[in-house]
Amino acid sequence: MTQPIITSLLDNDLYKFTMLQAMLHQFPQTHGVYRFRCRNYKDTAYPLADIKEALEEQLDYLCELTFTQDELDYLSTLRFIRSDFVDYLELFKLKRRHITVSIDAKNRLNIDIEGPMIQAMFFEVFVLAIVNELYYHQLTTPAVLEEGERRLQQKVVTLQEYALKADRGTPPFIIADFGTRRRFSKAWHTHVVETLHKAAPSIVRGTSNVYLAKKLKITPIGTMAHEFMQAFQALDVRLRDSQKAALEAWVHEYRGDLGIALTDVVGMDAFLRDFDLYFAKLFDGLRHDSGDPYVWGDKAIAHYQKLKIDPKTKILTFSDGLDIEKAWELHQYFKQRTQTSFGIGTNLTNDMGLTQLNIVLKLVECNGQPVAKLSDSPGKTMIHNDTYLAYMRQVFEIEDKPEE
Repeated sequence: MTQPIITSLLDNDLYKFTMLQAMLHQFPQTHGVYRFRCRNYKDTAYPLADIKEALEEQLDYLCELTFTQDELDYLSTLRFIRSDFVDYLELFKLKRRHITVSIDAKNRLNIDIEGPMIQAMFFEVFVLAIVNELYYHQLTTPAVLEEGERRLQQKVVTLQEYALKADRGTPPFIIADFGTRRRFSKAWHTHVVETLHKAAPSIVRGTSNVYLAKKLKITPIGTMAHEFMQAFQALDVRLRDSQKAALEAWVHEYRGDLGIALTDVVGMDAFLRDFDLYFAKLFDGLRHDSGDPYVWGDKAIAHYQKLKIDPKTKILTFSDGLDIEKAWELHQYFKQRTQTSFGIGTNLTNDMGLTQLNIVLKLVECNGQPVAKLSDSPGKTMIHNDTYLAYMRQVFEIEDKPEE
């Protein structure tokens, strides 16, 4: 594959832009280290190491891209994007020296990103999308595409059935595409989102992908990711206060916009201890990304009730390993008590009948210090320093859970 896969810097998730803006304005000198991991490398059809040469070539292409005037004009229409940030993006270019690719002794693909976070954090989604497309390019056959289309048309039928069942007078059933990083290909991603939005526009209302939002004239969706919260573990605050500092910085930057807080950087229980009345009133809702979604949602609702806040005025966003049916079941469970929305990724953009890559590229170090995500799901915690992990568990009062 010699043609560039990424042809626009807008072909990225919205939260990369929103986090980048906040970091640029408040912590521009922060330094980060990101590491790639394939969680299911033993299940791949062939070693990811085989795509190393093609990946290097694609990274060269990526680091030549700049924002076009048309793209900058589009970003300027988003009310939470500031004019000085658009001016910064006009000059923006990813630097090739910040990313390296290697093969380890076990023939596993390694990708390391190191540099200023206002550079390094913007690589992640592009790199994961490139790895996915290079990997699946070698597995693509007419039969695979036919199966993908069959499954897509079944989703169309399911969505249209749900649209007819949706109760008037209750919060709507809303789905957004969150599948950029694990998509089968860029072309398939576009086809899926366009098809589903056209089939059920009252349900499929948005996408995390800014390029597709612009192209299809639908809503770009996204606020923050784990890396933003993690970075504060290494900034000038006590570790115990890192979540509150991150939430405070977000409020300072967006002043009421983008009000969905991510809860699973150190687990839901530890998050809720920090999410006091002040934050509960300032943020529109919470996002689930690990652990049992029913337990999580019940805890969130109970927390709002304890603070004398009506949960019906808040929104719970679910984004962990969902498909359309699971999202509908969650909506049915919660719809009488709170508003819901759902971000669906891999199951929308890479449901082809092939084994799906489970790949991540996570922040593991910031300003020379280790940082970590203590997930509510075993296997999703990512840390390269066991001593720091034990320290975090002690500080946030989190019991040790076995990892996969």
